[in-house]
Amino acid sequence: MDKPPPIDFDAIYRAESRRVLATLIRLLGDFERAEEALHDAFRAALEQWPQAGMPANPRAWLVSAGRFKAVDKIRRDSRFDALDDEAAENIAAPDEDDTEGIEDDRLRLIFTCCHPALQPDAQVALTLREVCGLTTEEIAHAFLTGAPTIAQRIVRAKAKIRDARIPYETPSPEDLPERLDSVLRVIYLVFNEGYSASSGDTLTRHDLSGEAIRLTRLLLAWLPQPQCDPDVSGLLALMLLNESRRAARTSPNGDLILLEDQDRSKWQPEFIAEGVALTTRALSSGRISAYAVQAAISAMHAQSASAADTDWNEITGLYDVLLTLEPSPVVELNRAVALAMRDGPAAGLAVVDALMARGELYDYRLAHAAHADLCRRLGRDVDARASYERALQRTHTAPERRYLERRLAALKK
Repeated sequence: MDKPPPIDFDAIYRAESRRVLATLIRLLGDFERAEEALHDAFRAALEQWPQAGMPANPRAWLVSAGRFKAVDKIRRDSRFDALDDEAAENIAAPDEDDTEGIEDDRLRLIFTCCHPALQPDAQVALTLREVCGLTTEEIAHAFLTGAPTIAQRIVRAKAKIRDARIPYETPSPEDLPERLDSVLRVIYLVFNEGYSASSGDTLTRHDLSGEAIRLTRLLLAWLPQPQCDPDVSGLLALMLLNESRRAARTSPNGDLILLEDQDRSKWQPEFIAEGVALTTRALSSGRISAYAVQAAISAMHAQSASAADTDWNEITGLYDVLLTLEPSPVVELNRAVALAMRDGPAAGLAVVDALMARGELYDYRLAHAAHADLCRRLGRDVDARASYERALQRTHTAPERRYLERRLAALKK
């Protein structure tokens, strides 16, 4: 008898673990119990699949194994004596057709993690940990916060969900507007972590950006209220347009390639076409969404043949609109970069200098990198070197570090 082919368990874990966990949370009603069941299920797979072969539906197998492992532990653990056999059997009993439930579980989990009873910073930390599988350290790097602080936020959020009996479900139509803003904000943060990872050896994490896109598609199809559409379709457009450039953003050896130097023939035309159509749909809805304005900016880049052919005046104007909808120092920084492309580096640098003087972007690596680049373009090599070094100190991904080191090396001593 032929031996089954080798199984890439790491790849399966990356692809399936968060979906399996979301379903186990629904079935078991408890984060900790579900996480333990997830690890038990993968442990069983490591023991059984090399001999028996990988099942046709690994996700369903893992859910079933995790569920039964959890029931066995419940029955053995004296702390759960109050749980009678009938209740345990209800947890263990397979649904007649659970395929749709499994597919929707991550959306339900996001709404649970983004419940208004939780603090906004706890919503983000819990979603990134439980829905996306980021480590506590990765979340801490992403938000410039200590790992112990992030860990405390996650523990307290789980306790709040348990103690307040927050339901694991999507909200009712009347509750949707209040809940949707938080969900979209968190999904966008998930996408950004995938599009530009906060730490690690690679610039991007396609598993996260792809999952954010998938969840937004699911959300857009599920929406019962048309007035929510501009935000969701605008966010989906923004992510698709940015993701269209992923293949061109790094060299074959993983080095960072800036937008102006990218081979635009590698951009994905199907993502661009869908993103532009969704942007048009969002902007014509009668209500201006910040996500739709950001998508319009990305669409300007996507439809330009080169950086030189880009309408920087239009992009600067769109940033002006965005600042009225969503004022933030990061938006101001991005506008300054566009202004530098339109009016020259001195104009952009004056705005960046004023931003840096306010101190809000002191720990933001991209602010220091932008300041360094503008100084370099003006021949201010000493200032550029200092800013590149500050950016390097705050950078935790290998491709970005190599890029900054190359820029430093190219400066005159």
